[in-house]
Amino acid sequence: MALSGSICALATPFRAGDGALDLDAYGRLVDRQLAGGTRAIVVAGSTGEAASLDDDEYSRLVAFAVDRVARRVPVLAGSGLPSTRKTITLTQRAVDAGVDYVLVVAPAYVRPTQEGMFRHFSEVADHARVPVVLYNVPGRTACDLRPETVARLAVHGNIAGIKEAVGDPQRVRELLGLRSSSFSVLSGDDPTCAYAQLAGADGVVSVAANVVPALFAAMCDACARRDEAVAGELDRRLQPLYDVLALEPNPIPLKWCLSRLGLGSSVLRLPLTELSPSLRGRADRVLADLGLVEDAPAVG
Repeated sequence: MALSGSICALATPFRAGDGALDLDAYGRLVDRQLAGGTRAIVVAGSTGEAASLDDDEYSRLVAFAVDRVARRVPVLAGSGLPSTRKTITLTQRAVDAGVDYVLVVAPAYVRPTQEGMFRHFSEVADHARVPVVLYNVPGRTACDLRPETVARLAVHGNIAGIKEAVGDPQRVRELLGLRSSSFSVLSGDDPTCAYAQLAGADGVVSVAANVVPALFAAMCDACARRDEAVAGELDRRLQPLYDVLALEPNPIPLKWCLSRLGLGSSVLRLPLTELSPSLRGRADRVLADLGLVEDAPAVG
């Protein structure tokens, strides 16, 4: 099950009353992605507040998604932790729940060297029973998986690609030189993903696709057929949403937007808090401009 096109990093809805997993809302979120043309989903990534899930919740969430998707598209589960041993354990938990891939973020906080990251990802891939997708997001992890290290990892038989959140054109070009039939290059940055895909990236792991799955998939499809005019028009239409989703740390604005669409509450787990009241009107106006909600007066 190849990875390409629009891949949604799903939010995890929590109930407003007790903060428990809202699997009913999660199911509707998954269904909406599949109906909109999303090519794969990521469960329990950073957008899915993986750091706030306990082990049982993680397993339940992943197993639920696998069952709901029923192999119509690939399911990836986030399994990266600062410790290599703990990453291998969480990866095993995801594999046991039935995922097709694991998405393993560079080790946060501990700040390993490039050699340390090479050995970390190699060890995880050696033990994983499904393919591993690397994930580089220096803004969150405080370490940067450099292209030269990715090149060493790309030849590992169980490493299937990279999600790269650095949107710099030079970084994109370097990684595209590693792309092959067995190693996919995926953008991890919505605002620059159209450029990356038109340059040759296989797809994008997106936050915005949670909100507009069909529109986002259409933009990715236009990129895949190298229709720059249509891709550019759709990307410009999406830019205000990208801006809103960056008003506060992900997934704070996303949770607000999904709540306005009836896809769960805007509740997050501490230390994340709900979108600041002064920003809610701006988010609502963007949703209204996209035809997703009725126009409403500014909130806050």
